[in-house]
Amino acid sequence: MDIEKLVRMANQIGTFFQAMPDHAEALDGIAGHIQKFWEPRMRREFLGAIDGGQADALMPLVREAVALRRSSWG
Repeated sequence: MDIEKLVRMANQIGTFFQAMPDHAEALDGIAGHIQKFWEPRMRREFLGAIDGGQADALMPLVREAVALRRSSWG
């Protein structure tokens, strides 16, 4: 899948949850959405892009959510 599309999708999720007043709840919402609705292949490509420095356009909130929960994505 196109990395730019994955980053755009992740940022859309981040924009939605960014409005939540509780920061921890927003992080859980972002990571939970990606875990629940993205196929494992999408998550693997997304994490590979982040690790490879190819996801520079990723929102800081999304990057933080991924860092906190990526180990649970299997």
